[in-house]
Parts: sequence; C-alpha cells; structure tokens
Amino acid sequence: MDTAVQTGADDRATDRERLATGGIDVVLVAGLVLLGRIEHGGNPLSEPIASLETITPFVVGWLAVALLAGIYTRDRPVGREAFRLTAVTWIAAANVGLMLRASPLFTGGATWPFPLVITGFGLFVLLGWRLGYTLYLSATD
Repeated sequence: MDTAVQTGADDRATDRERLATGGIDVVLVAGLVLLGRIEHGGNPLSEPIASLETITPFVVGWLAVALLAGIYTRDRPVGREAFRLTAVTWIAAANVGLMLRASPLFTGGATWPFPLVITGFGLFVLLGWRLGYTLYLSATD
C-alpha cells in the first residue's frame, strides 16, 4: 500500500512540474513578444488589445506545436534530454506564430529580420531557463 501511495505522490509531483513548465514557457514566450512590442514603441497598458493581438500568434503556435511534440507528456519536461526537443519545437512554433501573424487574422506582419530575431531570442529564453532549472535540480540532488 505504501508503494501505491508513493506512486500517486510521484505522479502528482510530475503533473505539477509539467504544469509549471508549461506556465513558465507561456509566460516567457508572451513576455518576449511583449518586450519586442515595447521596444518598438508599443505600450501594453494603454493598448492592451493590440498587445494581446501581438502575443497571441506566438503563444498559440507554441502551445500547438509543444502539445504535438509531446513536451509536456514526457516524464521529465525539463532536463538535458529535453533541450533538443525544446529547440526543435520552438523553431517550428516560431514559424507557426510567424505564419499566423502574417495572416489576415492578425495585424503586424513578419518582415525581415523579425523571423530571425523571434526564433533566436525564443531559443535563448526557452533553453536558458531550462538550463538554469536543470543546473538547480542537479545541485539539489
């Protein structure tokens, strides 16, 4: 009986880690896009709808591709083995976001060199936080 109780506790801890990882990913992707909007003169406080419209294609792209890639269904969504999957997933998700943003559904567009900027900074942010968390976990083990 103790083993079953322990297994249930492990499953809940893994589920919390997956949920936290997904939440952090979405916040970082949204923050990255919002920071770009601010750098280009946008004001999220005075233009909340426009800011949301800027963020949405990339968050939708990330969630869609991450779910298809199974990032959040793995036993360990963060760690050394997840870096490659995260990188490939972000590259695909950034392209989905760029296609959505360039579509008539959203204002903005995706002029050169924005695809390189969003892809590069997205890789830096998503892989950077995962690396930091992996180093933290290895230090506490």
